[in-house]
This record gives sequence, structure tokens and C-alpha cells, in this order.
Amino acid sequence: MNTIWADTGVHDDFTTPAALHDWLVTVDHRYADAAAGDPSRDELAEAKLLRDSLRRLAAFSTDDPRPAAQSPVDSVDDAVAAVNRAATHLPHAQLVIRGGRLHRDRPTPTSPTRVALAELAHDSIDMLTGPSATKLRACHGPGCVLYFVRSHPRREWCSETCGNRARAARHYRRVRAKRFDS
Repeated sequence: MNTIWADTGVHDDFTTPAALHDWLVTVDHRYADAAAGDPSRDELAEAKLLRDSLRRLAAFSTDDPRPAAQSPVDSVDDAVAAVNRAATHLPHAQLVIRGGRLHRDRPTPTSPTRVALAELAHDSIDMLTGPSATKLRACHGPGCVLYFVRSHPRREWCSETCGNRARAARHYRRVRAKRFDS
């Protein structure tokens, strides 16, 4: 979800198929197979749809009203359908008979990128519905559009940087209010 981020504007890490490739390779060792080749433009579009759908679902789950955090996916139902579609690309074990014996076989996936996206979809389903679902938060640091899983009861921001920005903005508002009250 957090491949869209903000500083002086909103940025998207998925600008090209090569950028998606690089992100998949660095995000998790399980996606090393995706290094076999650059994703196609269609796979880049699928990755963006999955990401945007997860952002819509995170906004729904956290009651996030921030306009900058909104997703181009129009509805929660559309987001659910997109995540479920992505999840279907995960190869599953099948039973086959070879040489008169039963064997476990995994069909060869058509695309390592789609398999990686399917694994991400499955992980996201677990995150959005499992024990960590109640810990999912929208970061309300100034200008931030990220989501995070709260790891400590007092954690309010996605990073120290956002916490520092929020504290500095709060201090600035207090100082400014005192000046104008005088």
C-alpha cells in the first residue's frame, strides 16, 4: 500500500515495469523469482490496481477521511473483487499420478510477477482480517498518506519523521496562537 507516499507532493513508486520489478525483488526474498524478467505493462497495471484496492480497503478499515489518501478504486466492493482476482494467481498444490503413484505437483505459473502479487494479496487478506487488523492505522502526520500496523499502544505515526513533523506543527500552532492572543 505504501508505494504511494508524500513529501512535497504525492509520489508513486510504480512508474514503470522495471520499477515494479525492482520493488518486488527488494521487498521480500520470496519474490526473487520475479527477478527472472521485467513485468509487462499489464502486470504493472495489475500491481497498481492491487495497491490501490488495498489502500481503499485500508481507508475503509481505519475510517480514514483524508482526501490525499484516497484510492482511485471507486468502491469497497470493487477493491474486494480486485484483491480476490489477484489472489487467484497463486499456484496451488495438485495431486497427480506419475508412474502409477500419487505425487504432489505444483503447476508452473505463467508469470512470476503475478505469483508475487497473489502472495501479496493473500498476505493482505490475512492482515486486513486477522489479529493485526485492529492495529492498522492511517498516519495523520502532516501531508502523510501512509498506513501502518501499530506496534506499540502509544504509536501514532508511521515513522519518527512524521511524528517529528506533527510535533513541530503543533508547537508552531501554539506559538503562533500565543502571539496573536497577546
